[in-house]
Amino acid sequence: MNKLYRSTRNRMLTGLIGGISENLGLSTTLLRIIFFISIFATGGTSLFIYFIAALVVPKEPNYGDPYVYGPDHSRGYK
Repeated sequence: MNKLYRSTRNRMLTGLIGGISENLGLSTTLLRIIFFISIFATGGTSLFIYFIAALVVPKEPNYGDPYVYGPDHSRGYK
């Protein structure tokens, strides 16, 4: 079973829907349209749940990303 992450590549606001679509293998556009409709159908409750989930679901790790720099990604230059 894959672990759910907020996407760093496929994001508009927090990357939550992009992460869900990558995890389930569904179209991101389709999920965004369904989510947008659900905001009106639930009276805004789904928007509240979205932001709570965005706080709980971790951001996707950047292992092996050649564009990430920092103290843990020294690239061997001295």
